[in-house]
Amino acid sequence: MAVARALVARPAIIVADEPTGNLDSKTSDEVLSILRQAVDEFGQSVIMVTHNPAVASVSDRVIVVSDGFIKADMVGATPDQVVSLL
Repeated sequence: MAVARALVARPAIIVADEPTGNLDSKTSDEVLSILRQAVDEFGQSVIMVTHNPAVASVSDRVIVVSDGFIKADMVGATPDQVVSLL
């Protein structure tokens, strides 16, 4: 429901803090699909915070922050690449 509320007005930027936290895998996939659609079809930008490397790898760009500093900035990262930086 929170995802629907965030997207209904089609804002230019969507901030998603742990959008798949506490969701089962099917619902997580649906949420990620909706966010991906917002980017691909509607030209929206999504800024997503997650601790899940698989979720992060859905993004076009992954920025890994550790202790307040940028540790890595990757385009097209795989889950394994993200995990290797943790």
